[in-house]
Amino acid sequence: MNRAATDSHPVFTPKQGQYLAFTHAYTLVNGRPPAEADMQRFFQVAPPSVHQMVVALEKAGWISRQPGVVARSIAVLVDRRDLPDLHPGYGQPVKAIVQSY
Repeated sequence: MNRAATDSHPVFTPKQGQYLAFTHAYTLVNGRPPAEADMQRFFQVAPPSVHQMVVALEKAGWISRQPGVVARSIAVLVDRRDLPDLHPGYGQPVKAIVQSY
């Protein structure tokens, strides 16, 4: 992971933090990591933008993946306590629908 010898918190941009938080949350909720298409829909960006971010996060050592070998293989390597809260401000309406019990 990208930590200094003093065990400081990783330093990432707010956007990088949101991608990491989304990947972590998606994995918890769905039991599998998101595909790049899932990130594209959530952040409402073009596929090359998502791919560029994924490559940058991997290069920084904050995620691991196995491209071309295992689908949906993104794993967040940053400690959960170091991740920011996920903000649903990317045009994603929050839907809460409860059917009858």
